[in-house]
Amino acid sequence: MKGTLNKMLKWIVISQSLLLFGTGLVFPFYIIFLSEVGGNFSEFGIAYGIFTISSALVHHWVGRRSDKVGRKSFLLINTWGSALIYLTFPIITSIGQVYIIQVLLGILGAMQKTSEKAIVADFTDGESRGKKIGSYHFWVSLFSGFAVIVGGFLIDLLTVDIIFYFGSIILFVSGWFILFINESRDVN
Repeated sequence: MKGTLNKMLKWIVISQSLLLFGTGLVFPFYIIFLSEVGGNFSEFGIAYGIFTISSALVHHWVGRRSDKVGRKSFLLINTWGSALIYLTFPIITSIGQVYIIQVLLGILGAMQKTSEKAIVADFTDGESRGKKIGSYHFWVSLFSGFAVIVGGFLIDLLTVDIIFYFGSIILFVSGWFILFINESRDVN
């Protein structure tokens, strides 16, 4: 049983580290992207606020549903849904379209945040729970930080559009690792 928990936690760490690498690669250039579609700092604030509020509005629902249907499906919907949305960024031409995308990303983000925390708790137990959760956060934070650094170098070589495409590819790969997660705690 303990080996199964560790194996499943490994797939969660890999998938969510890749997810945060993909999103961390893109996020620093979001302001550049907004300025390219004519947005200013107040519109950035509105866009980010819309993301946060739309996320807040669905956290309770995601939590209740994930208890019934599992967390893996929500992680997959978030990862592959966000990957598809990243592919649309280069064709967005107005701030109104950005706001619509922010609502969708907020909903998907709630799926990820709530399900990620719940599934990590599902696969940790006993007196080593804190150690395993600390290790989990170490790896996903490390990947996120490296993504920002890598993105800083890539932006000098590539366009913002290409960075969104790279982020999308990384999110698709993250989803493939989610497929290895077996939510049944009784699997050997």
